[in-house]
Amino acid sequence: MELHNLKPAKGSTHLSKRVGRGQGSGKGGTATRGHKGAKSRSGYSRKIGFEGGQMPLQRRVPKFGFTNINRKEYQGVNLDVLQSLVDAGKIKDSVDMQVFVENRLARKSELVKILGRGELKAKLNITAHKFTATAKAAIEKAGGSVTEL
Repeated sequence: MELHNLKPAKGSTHLSKRVGRGQGSGKGGTATRGHKGAKSRSGYSRKIGFEGGQMPLQRRVPKFGFTNINRKEYQGVNLDVLQSLVDAGKIKDSVDMQVFVENRLARKSELVKILGRGELKAKLNITAHKFTATAKAAIEKAGGSVTEL
């Protein structure tokens, strides 16, 4: 082994030929960027969705509808889900936000609404942001109580 035949181990180098390093390199001059135009300039970056001057899809497709900025989005929890948690032994007697979060029924920051699907046999004291009329009636019929946050 001598200095003139040393080379890096196979797979240790990843760079292809370096561009823009003079005419002797074979990739000098325009450095594979072609002649003139935005793409040949340093610092060029194309806008997201740019289609070469054609009207972009995002602007071609018609817009419709209305988004109410004051809308409150609730995470729904049905009575049959609560009953299944009682049957599994994950809920004892009171249900509040902490219980919803622990059982992954809602996140900490979400608003919870109790919905009336299913049947509730257990006596539960439920604390949530909203209740439907049927859910409230079913909870109180089972002997539980309802508290709105």
